[in-house]
Amino acid sequence: MSLTGQPIVEVKNLKKYFHTKRGMLHAVDDVSFSILKGETLGLVGESGCGKSTLGRAMIRLLEATSGEVKFWGEDILKLSSSRMKEMRKKIQIVFQDPYSCLNPRLSVSELISEPLLVNKVFSNSADRIKKVKDLMDTVGLAQRLVNAYPHELDGGRRQRVGIARSLALSPEFIVLDEPVSALDVCIQAQVLNLLNNLQKEFGYTYVFISHNLSVVKHVSDRIAVMYLGSMVELTDYRSIFKDPLHPYTQALLSAIPIAKMDVDRSKRIILEGDVPSPIEPPAGCRFAGRCRYRQERCSIETPELRQIDPGRWVACHYAKELKETV
Repeated sequence: MSLTGQPIVEVKNLKKYFHTKRGMLHAVDDVSFSILKGETLGLVGESGCGKSTLGRAMIRLLEATSGEVKFWGEDILKLSSSRMKEMRKKIQIVFQDPYSCLNPRLSVSELISEPLLVNKVFSNSADRIKKVKDLMDTVGLAQRLVNAYPHELDGGRRQRVGIARSLALSPEFIVLDEPVSALDVCIQAQVLNLLNNLQKEFGYTYVFISHNLSVVKHVSDRIAVMYLGSMVELTDYRSIFKDPLHPYTQALLSAIPIAKMDVDRSKRIILEGDVPSPIEPPAGCRFAGRCRYRQERCSIETPELRQIDPGRWVACHYAKELKETV
């Protein structure tokens, strides 16, 4: 895909398959997109659609089956282990569960300083401690917690520790894997505002993975929708919420809860049928069996993710016709 400006990340035909007793599971299947420096790409879809697998394959926490992931033009999937270690300073991840990703035997200071120790960033402990305190200030952690342990912190503070760890090596690109889904709503807002402020101050580039469309709308510049391992729609957040084109995107948006009694709920789209197995994906469009617009062609020919309008990509044979009816 062509985007205005030079992309910091380019994903081309990325695939990640898993061997299972029942066959080959197609977790991520031929996904391509680009991300510009300083933007946030929201990645949404049902549980099990491949969002987290895609995020982890992009940064080689999972080894991809095939494809390319270029960071500033360099394919990280082909890097040696020593070169990849250097690259990881620029590419980080924040995990969903702020408790399970923290070593319970380490204090806040030790947790945040661990990336600095592993990468030998500072030669003396005084500089390292100063860096830790600076990072705590950056993410809004009180310095009185420097010797606290994860079990002594609430979910919001634990997630701030995780964010501070990811920032320790001054990365350029961060994968945020459902970073607020395990938090209370009021804490979610604090963490989201923190991430937004950090991006404005330091120019970070994010992939924000979530199943919460309201959250994704709040933080994203563009939104990519995934279904059964494939990307079905990609555009800016305004367009996708104003006039979603792919039938699956339409169904997702119609399911957002609305806290008003006088809202017309007849527009709610109820999907029929079951999600196909990712071990034996159906021929043609993977959404065809649940799509209210399906035609014979949909069960035979796989739709490509193609450009409908500038900056708008949809994987549907009849996207232009649907656009005229929106």
